[in-house]
Amino acid sequence: MARKRKGRDISGWLIVDKPAGMTSTSVVNKVRWALDAKKAGHAGTLDPEATGVLAVALGEATKTVPYITDALKAYQFTVRFGQATNTDDAEGEVIATSDLRPTDDEIKEALHGFVGEIMQVPPQFSAVKIDGERAYKRARDGEEMEIAARPLWVEELVLTDRPDADHAVLEMTCGKGGYVRSIARDLGRALGCHGHVLRLRRIWSGPFDAEQGLSIDTIDALAKSPELDTHLLPLEIGLTDLPELKCTAEGATRLRNGNPGMVIPGKVEYGDEAWASFDGKPVAVGRFKSGELHPSRVFNLPD
Repeated sequence: MARKRKGRDISGWLIVDKPAGMTSTSVVNKVRWALDAKKAGHAGTLDPEATGVLAVALGEATKTVPYITDALKAYQFTVRFGQATNTDDAEGEVIATSDLRPTDDEIKEALHGFVGEIMQVPPQFSAVKIDGERAYKRARDGEEMEIAARPLWVEELVLTDRPDADHAVLEMTCGKGGYVRSIARDLGRALGCHGHVLRLRRIWSGPFDAEQGLSIDTIDALAKSPELDTHLLPLEIGLTDLPELKCTAEGATRLRNGNPGMVIPGKVEYGDEAWASFDGKPVAVGRFKSGELHPSRVFNLPD
């Protein structure tokens, strides 16, 4: 018999402003401990040295994580020109150098090639799987791998500051699966001078903004207290990009049992994905068909 997981059945989102030097998994574990939560997960890994928005889902909110990971997100990052590293960031070993430094105009011109639907090769030190094993594990053993390029949608990529000839500050808005380290690496190559990420911060992710984020010190200070609960955001914020449909009492019962349930038609068309609510609480996510929602995810929230 499986051991029953201890903790409270709480559902919602806690937004953390992740500090440098902490893994995303460590942040989730800290939040789970501080809230005494039974279940928690995050919506999009940040590298250990990266800072900014890490949205932690609790309880039933974990079922909405895919909608946040699929949403647009924005990063602010500093590129260090003149050096390539084996990790494509400042934590790695320098493997190539150049005395060439690009002008602001050259950077702006090169950025046009990184906007829209692009193909991107993830870093050697990344979590992508190669023959069933994480690339970073093989890279740590000194292996150099051929990693297949994959598509990435880049909504915007702009130069926002140029502190000196060696550095440029950029902001990027992109879709799911983007590696900022790859952007810095490939930009350096395009400019003929090499480059890597010096600093990286996620400034927003879907509906969540860095200004909403609690620091780890604040979470520690409020741990196990009712005050920390007041910072929880409702589960349905993870469904912001989907239309909401109200359902009947009978429809809510059917949906909670995993069956198609009657909903009040709204601004959705046949086959559209939507979420249903009853008495102000989310009930299920699914496809709208002929006056009913056909559920793919059901939320088991207390009455």
